[in-house]
Amino acid sequence: MSENRPLISVVIPVYNGATTVKETIESVLQQSYQNLEIIVVNDGSQDETLAIVNSIQDNKIKVFSYSNAGLSASRNRGFSHAGGEFIAFLDADDLWTKDKLEAQLNALQQNPQAAVAYSWTDHIDEQGQFLRPASYTSYQGDVYERLLVGNFLSCGSNTLIRAQALQKVGGFDESLNSAEDWDMWLRLAAYYEFVAIPRPQVLYRISPNSMSANISKMEAASLQVINQAYNQAPESLQHLKKQTLGFLYKFLMYKALQDSVKSQRGLKAAKVLVSYFKQDPSLLTLGRLKIYLLSKVITANLFPFFQTQITW
Repeated sequence: MSENRPLISVVIPVYNGATTVKETIESVLQQSYQNLEIIVVNDGSQDETLAIVNSIQDNKIKVFSYSNAGLSASRNRGFSHAGGEFIAFLDADDLWTKDKLEAQLNALQQNPQAAVAYSWTDHIDEQGQFLRPASYTSYQGDVYERLLVGNFLSCGSNTLIRAQALQKVGGFDESLNSAEDWDMWLRLAAYYEFVAIPRPQVLYRISPNSMSANISKMEAASLQVINQAYNQAPESLQHLKKQTLGFLYKFLMYKALQDSVKSQRGLKAAKVLVSYFKQDPSLLTLGRLKIYLLSKVITANLFPFFQTQITW
């Protein structure tokens, strides 16, 4: 490998990300590991995104502008420009801790049989303040069955991936407008092992628009991913599909109920709750979880201006 070639390529797709993209890029520039390039894919932004990105003076940054095509297409476009042996994707409103890339790179170098490294994730608010833990799981090795049941990696800003593995499984599915990261992790897990960094290094930003406004879109895309995955999964794993659907609807319900709840979101949560119980009839025993969730849905519908919060 050429001495001038970066070992890691960081792909940042951005669409109208003027309020957050500078902080996101700075979280990469501040990484403890510095043999990297930053590929910013401007996906037809109509705000000041491009001017803000161009104002950041650092020769690690490469900017490519296209007409709007969505997140999956932007990630694929960024990967097509990447020169690194390892690829990391970072959404333009998320952040990394300073040691994220170094820790994940070390893990992959120490585990040559693995193609994907991932870390724990925390949720932050629009101002970058900690909200709550998101995903603190550390499944390693062959994680295909675990991923088939549910996306424990939490978000698309999490992983560091060997470029040759990405090349083998193909790009992100551009027919998906949500859950495209889960689809990618599943395709990678079908061939390669994963390795976990057991500490929070990914900061996933939650905003009012991201919490539950796209529940229907997330449901439709996730069902597409689930059906595609089980069409390819071995017969020995087909019995897990009911569990996967239950996991999905529980996740969607939590999304609909998180943080400030408006009447519209409460109705969405009620609809998702019905679907959840259809997928997991064992909850019809009116156990502790069902009572808790029902109370949240009732509160969201009858008292939409009260602040409710999921706590576990």
